[in-house]
Order: sequence, then structure tokens, then C-alpha cells
Amino acid sequence: MTAKTKNIISWVLSGIIGLTLGASAVDKITASEHALQMGASFGLSASTYSLLGVIEILSVVLFVHPRTAILGTLLLSSYLGGAIATHLQHQQNIKFPMAIEALVWITAIIRFEELTSRILGKSK
Repeated sequence: MTAKTKNIISWVLSGIIGLTLGASAVDKITASEHALQMGASFGLSASTYSLLGVIEILSVVLFVHPRTAILGTLLLSSYLGGAIATHLQHQQNIKFPMAIEALVWITAIIRFEELTSRILGKSK
């Protein structure tokens, strides 16, 4: 795969993640009916759920911005890990947060050569 192709794929995947999680965060921050129902099903108040939306949007911004993207990857991974744990605790489907978590790491591996070399044990 050429460097240009890798770059295009990584930015397309980053955009998909950014739009998906950004929409989720805005839903939480604006306290839509759907968000309030989800928060209530987890036993969270509206203000706590809005705070989660702020954390989510900040993590997405850090992930999309090239200079802070690795930090954003770690924050999104932690955030989604918490989402998976919360879904498991409340006997809810974990497919969506798992899929987004996997997509975040696939994108990170494509996007960051240093991460790829560390994970796969390859030298540059």
C-alpha cells in the first residue's frame, strides 16, 4: 500500500469516527430525548450524561487533530472501554461500542507508523 493510499484511508476512517462520535456527543450535550432515555437506563442524571458528551467531544477533537492524535486515541479507547463496561453491566448490546473501539485502533495503526512498529515489533 502506498503512503498516499494509507493517508487517504486513515483520514477517511478518522472522519467516520469523528462524525459518529461527534454526533453522539452532541446528542448527549443537547440532552435529546434519546440521550436522556439512554442516560436514565444507565442510572445517570442529565447533567452527568452531558458531561460525558463534553468528554467525548474533547477526545474526538484530540483524535482528529494530527498533533494530539495519539493522546486522542488513548482517550477514545478509554472512553469506549467504559462504554463497553457500562453496557455489559446493564445487559445491553455491546456491538456498537466494540465496533467503534476496533475502528479507532485500526485507524490508529494505519495512521501512526510508530504505533504500528511498536505493536508489530518492526523497526523503521
